[in-house]
Amino acid sequence: MTQNNLKHYFYAVGLSYKKADAEMRGKFSLDAAAKTRLLEQAKREGIESLIVTSTCNRTEIYGFGQHPFQLIKLICDNTQGTAEEFQRIGYVYKAQDAINHLFRVATGLDSQILGDFEIISQIKAGFNEAKSFGLINTFMDRLTNAVIQASKKIKNETEISSGATSVSFASVQYIIKNVDDIRNKNILLFGTGKIGRNTCENLVKHTKNEHITLINRTKDKAEKLASKLNLIVKDYSDLQLELQKADIVVVATGAQNPTVDAAILNLKKPLLILDLSIPKNVNDNVTTIPGVTLIHMDNLSQMTDETLENRKKHIPAAEAIIEEIKSEFLIWTKARKFAPTINALKEKLNAIKKSELDFQSKKIADFNEEQAEIISARIIQKITTHFANHLKDDNTMVDESIEWIEKVFQIEPAKS
Repeated sequence: MTQNNLKHYFYAVGLSYKKADAEMRGKFSLDAAAKTRLLEQAKREGIESLIVTSTCNRTEIYGFGQHPFQLIKLICDNTQGTAEEFQRIGYVYKAQDAINHLFRVATGLDSQILGDFEIISQIKAGFNEAKSFGLINTFMDRLTNAVIQASKKIKNETEISSGATSVSFASVQYIIKNVDDIRNKNILLFGTGKIGRNTCENLVKHTKNEHITLINRTKDKAEKLASKLNLIVKDYSDLQLELQKADIVVVATGAQNPTVDAAILNLKKPLLILDLSIPKNVNDNVTTIPGVTLIHMDNLSQMTDETLENRKKHIPAAEAIIEEIKSEFLIWTKARKFAPTINALKEKLNAIKKSELDFQSKKIADFNEEQAEIISARIIQKITTHFANHLKDDNTMVDESIEWIEKVFQIEPAKS
């Protein structure tokens, strides 16, 4: 059997906050350059179709392979993580289970904070990037559109994302619950990427604090956000000085190594640091300094406030929407699978009909070929409909039935 004839399956492989701590997720995280390298490697290695996502909470590949290790290897080759570590903390879903997993991830049901919809934009971005490499087949195109549709419907028709936006919201809730007189504290936000921006907007909205300072390596990004929210911006070179002034520091940078550690802290008062970065951007050694409290996003996810409890009530409604859209997708995949066989069967029966009509027209005087054509065409339609209905049935073993039909009628369907 040649490589091209080997069966390819749809897999979801990856790791998430459920079994991988922040340090391990950091080892397996993929930045933009690593994602591009991964897609180039997949193309070289003949992978038919895949989508790559890497967020602070998960790194995943959804794609086709003869064996899941082909996809796991792509992750390990392009990150600091090893195959042994993946085996310990990673997961593999196949076929129907992989489809189920993607639907739950895309709709916020598998998020570290229930109802966090930020992941859907990552899936869309992963889809678009894979498409630019020619790594999206018809199945993946249809599946991605189905999960986007489910995500949109759940967001619009349920309250599973009510009251908040993910880690950024949880961090602000933590500050409000644990810091007295929040309005008059000096808050420093270091990093103005997506989580930083969301946190900043939530801080302004929920604390009414007017002493928020922004620092970002690229100053114009911070200035854009500051002008919108009427905040102060300082240069990256002022970081050490601003850390001394701050009562609360929120670190949300995308750096690969810690940017805040004990060496740059020269404190005269207590300091609360929230590290919302993956990999971690605050060195654990800061906790050796008296008065420093360090909270990582993993600690924030353990919050079970009223908002999250309320969201749980909407899980059944969200799952019902997923089932509805997923069943439409599965009907399409089944039909797509057996359509070539049904078409080939129809062609075979039509060839038998043509041969028989030719034979009978020569043998029978006054043979009414037109009537015979109508009757036999109707019989063929009824026969093929019976086969199609059998293949559509949920209890049918589709692959085995297709093989049986092709064997009995000696047909070879055109490859889709």
